[in-house]
Amino acid sequence: MPFFSIHFVMIFGSLCLAWGLRYGWQNSGDVTQPVSWQMRWQKALVSFVLPPLLVMMTAIAVLCMGSEGQMIGLQAGRLSYAIALMFLIYSIFRSGQLAWIGWQSLQKLQNLVVDCKALNPINEPLKLLNMPMLFAAQIGFWRSHLFVSQGLLDTLDADHLEAVLLHERAHAHYRDTFWFFWLGCLRQVMPWLPNTQALWEELLLLRELRADRWAAQYADGLLLAESLLAMVSNNMQLTPTFAAAFGATNPSDRLEVRVNFLLADPEPLPQFSWRSLFWIGFSLLPLAVLPLHY
Repeated sequence: MPFFSIHFVMIFGSLCLAWGLRYGWQNSGDVTQPVSWQMRWQKALVSFVLPPLLVMMTAIAVLCMGSEGQMIGLQAGRLSYAIALMFLIYSIFRSGQLAWIGWQSLQKLQNLVVDCKALNPINEPLKLLNMPMLFAAQIGFWRSHLFVSQGLLDTLDADHLEAVLLHERAHAHYRDTFWFFWLGCLRQVMPWLPNTQALWEELLLLRELRADRWAAQYADGLLLAESLLAMVSNNMQLTPTFAAAFGATNPSDRLEVRVNFLLADPEPLPQFSWRSLFWIGFSLLPLAVLPLHY
């Protein structure tokens, strides 16, 4: 059983490439520029998704090849095959663990829900939480639910409440809880890659800025900024991969960026980019070499 097998070459090569792609990422700077905001989305998303996905696709390709045979003159290896199998099992376990933590958080909130048909300015179904703090968040998976605290309804006036609920509707519109669950899985599977935490915080900030800008189409930016300032001091900590909350802005610099962004001239919303999809598609290259294995 040779150690220097084709499987080992593929796994080692994908790890080196993933490390290099992440290591080369740098924050794109000021989000108040329309072009840089769009580019910042694309760059952060590709830099976050492509490296771990490339390693996972390589492990799947190794698993499909099996522990026997050869490719380009190199034999397959059982050791590297076992490593790929263990990595995929670990990935499934970590993703399941993250789903379990999110489900537990959802059940804890369900226990605080009161049986009350609350009215809201945008006529959207919500789950009312019996708590005095100011809280509003979309929580769930593909079809998230809007959770709102009684303290929020009692404290904010109709205009500021509408601004908060519009922001949460934006999260539902983009299905942020669904997509960020899977992004969170990639984060948990390979947290040791360079810039993992920085990219994660970048994507969370860009997610909130996108929701802010979507809400600003229907509400005044000043109202949104005032509502944000009121909500942040009462922020309730939840699993960010299972929830999207208006006040989920802890560091002061992120709060300042969001407020300045809301008060600035309206910017176009980031659009779907085929270029980003093209770059992420490179993670499928390991599967393309399967016909070469025999």
